[in-house]
Amino acid sequence: MKMTKKLIIASVVLPLVLSTGSAFAFGGKDNKGHKGECRVGMDRGIMKQLELTDIQKEQFKTLRKATKEERKNKGKDKPEQHQAKRLADFEKVNSLLLADKFDPAKATEIAQKMAQKQIKRQVSLLNNQYQMISILTPEQKTKFVELQKERLNDCAEKRADRHDK
Repeated sequence: MKMTKKLIIASVVLPLVLSTGSAFAFGGKDNKGHKGECRVGMDRGIMKQLELTDIQKEQFKTLRKATKEERKNKGKDKPEQHQAKRLADFEKVNSLLLADKFDPAKATEIAQKMAQKQIKRQVSLLNNQYQMISILTPEQKTKFVELQKERLNDCAEKRADRHDK
């Protein structure tokens, strides 16, 4: 394969590989992500149905604000270091894609590092959700689970209807 073809492939594939996190994080109104997929989680529609007290609303507001600040400040500490890390990751992927022969061991190593980053993000997300749910009373937790099950069933029906057409 000629070098220009390799560069073209790398320029197309690399942004796709590096941007998958943001693609999965995308969500829109009505709990629909990409292509009308349903999402189930801690959304405002369900929270309104739980009839939160003013104290609970304030606790949620404080928690959301703290989480937002934490995310905001995460990259501010050492932006040069984060940029250097991203550039190094970019170069590793590029060297893999532009090599004369595909190296499965190197690809596995890169994929494992990407997966570890995703796992850390997911654990952080689950921790935030746990903190939010811990604000609810036992009755609200039960109702929350029921509302999520309803939403999942609605989504499954919509998906079935789309596939039947």
